[in-house]
Parts: sequence; structure tokens; C-alpha cells
Amino acid sequence: MPSPVAIDPSHYAVVSAMITPAFFLTAASSLLISSNNRLARVVDRMRSEIEVLRATEQGQERFALEGRIAIHRRRSYLVLASVRMLYGAITAFVGTSMGIAVDAFFGYRLDLVPTGLAVLGVLLMLGASLCLGHEAKLGLRMLDRELDEQLAKDRLDLRHD
Repeated sequence: MPSPVAIDPSHYAVVSAMITPAFFLTAASSLLISSNNRLARVVDRMRSEIEVLRATEQGQERFALEGRIAIHRRRSYLVLASVRMLYGAITAFVGTSMGIAVDAFFGYRLDLVPTGLAVLGVLLMLGASLCLGHEAKLGLRMLDRELDEQLAKDRLDLRHD
């Protein structure tokens, strides 16, 4: 009995090629899980700041709080944009895998469709990564600002004691 590879080696090459996008799919899925967690944390933080805002009178403290809430909103939009791009990347990588199979089935007539889908997926992952990097930078700036505000408040309290 001949081996399956000897009968139709192209079949196994197609299956192997279809598996390749799964590596990108795994990376995009990991980023998506992380992004969803980040979005949940930013939204929770924004909600807690809004609760504090409701009890805060007009003045410098309220103004600072409104600024922090605005940054949280911007951060949430950045993470949401990355989530959308990552879903798009996952779709493109699944399409790449399917495109490879369909292309082989129709005698390699789809030309650059599978490659184009793979490139689209990688570009979407790049965009998502850039959004997440910018969001992380905003989060760190916000933390620095909050720390500076607290240290200034502590110094002022020490002077009054």
C-alpha cells in the first residue's frame, strides 16, 4: 500500500499552508484577550471616577477629575479600536486559511487573495498594537499626573500641620 504522501503530496502541502495562519491567529487572540481585559479595567476606573465626580463640588479638584475622566474616555476608545482591529485580523487570518484551501480546490486561480488577506491581518495587528501602545502611554501619563497631584496635596498638608 503506497503512502498518502506518494498518492497526493499537494494535499498535505495545502493542509500545511492552511495551518500557517493559525500562528498569527493565536497571536491576535492573545492580544484580543489582553485588550478586552484592559478595556474592562479602563471602564471600571472611569465609572469609579464618575461616582466621585458626582459628589465633587465645583473647583480645582473637580476640574482635575473631569480631565482624568476625559483621558479614560480616550483610552477606552483606543482599546476599543484595537479590539475591532484584532477581530478584523482574526477574520482575515481565517479567510487566509480558507482562501488557501479554496485556491487549491480551484486550481490556484485566486492569485493573491490568500496573501492579500494575510497581509491585511498583519496590518490590522500592527494597527491594534500601535493603539494599545498609545493607550499604555496615556495610562502611564495619567498615573504620573495622579502621583504628582497626591504628592503636592501631601506637601500642602504638611505645611498646614
